Parts: sequence; structure tokens; C-alpha cells
Amino acid sequence: MIERLYVGLVHHPVYNRRNEVVTTSVTNLDLHDIPRSCLTFGVKQFFVITPLDSQHEMFKRITGFWDSDTGKEYNPDRAEALSIMRFSHSIDETVNVIKKQEGVFPSIVTTTAVKRDDQIGFGELRSHASEAPILLLFGTGNGLTEEVHQNAHYVLEPISGMVYYNHLSVRSAAAIVLDRLSSEK
Repeated sequence: MIERLYVGLVHHPVYNRRNEVVTTSVTNLDLHDIPRSCLTFGVKQFFVITPLDSQHEMFKRITGFWDSDTGKEYNPDRAEALSIMRFSHSIDETVNVIKKQEGVFPSIVTTTAVKRDDQIGFGELRSHASEAPILLLFGTGNGLTEEVHQNAHYVLEPISGMVYYNHLSVRSAAAIVLDRLSSEK
């Protein structure tokens, strides 16, 4: 298990199908499912990263319910998982929050479904985990922009399945990556 692991779900800057840089919408399913995976695998905090204040309002409504007495009573496990979720306007803001909490800048690790020359494996990333906190970034839409990958310390190898098809939902990818980082030997 990586002791100081943070996860960010990036809604900007990401690509759309036409390879244009866009801002994607925050989805209710991501806000419910990814924090549960994060808490299961010991992630310290899960950041939802988007510059749009309108998305922040939706985020506050969802987390507000689960933070209320009604939400906590209705499903205490869900409320606990969502308690590690935090809104952020940018990757830079997220990095600064982690730096303030940890006293040191995190190593930024990006994920992608595309095979690249500069990628590291899950085991290699675990070996770097003691050096600094890790901010693991997942992209929405059609993935993180090349600029985000270029500014990262590491790019994690993609998840390989048994066949050529490789188009997982970000919720599924996050769960698989977190499992591999915590359990693969």
C-alpha cells in the first residue's frame, strides 16, 4: 500500500473525441464510486478537479446530502467514503493543497489508456512511493492532455486486458489501478 496517496479526477484540461481540449462535466456516478475505491485502498484524499463553479455547486449539493444527518443515517459507508472527497479548481491548486498538508510537493503521476515510451509500471511506482506523496491523476473525456503528461513526474502504464479492446470507464480504471498499486507483487 502507498502510504501518502492522493487521487485527482481531472475534468480540465482533457481531450474530447476530436482531440480538442475541453472541460467535461462532473458525473454523479464518479462522485459516488471513485471515493469508495479510494477509501478501500487507503487513499488520503480524492480531488474532483474542474475550473467550473457551476460544477462546484453540484458537487456541494451531492456532498452536502451525504454530510447531513439524513445521509449519514441512510448509508454511513457511503457518507464515510465521500468524506475524503474535495473540490479543486485546477491541478496546481490540488498540488498546493497536498504540499500544505504534507510539507512537501507530491510526485505527479498521470494515467492513460495509450501505450507510451515514457511509462513506468505499477511496481516501479510503488518503489518511488516513499520519496514523496503521490498525486495520481485520472482524466475524464478522452483523457488527460499531452501537456499534463509532460508536466508529470511519471506516466503510469495502461491497464492491459486480454483482448485488443481498451476503453474502460474512469471509475473502473481507478478501481483497477488502485488495486494493482496496493496488491500486485
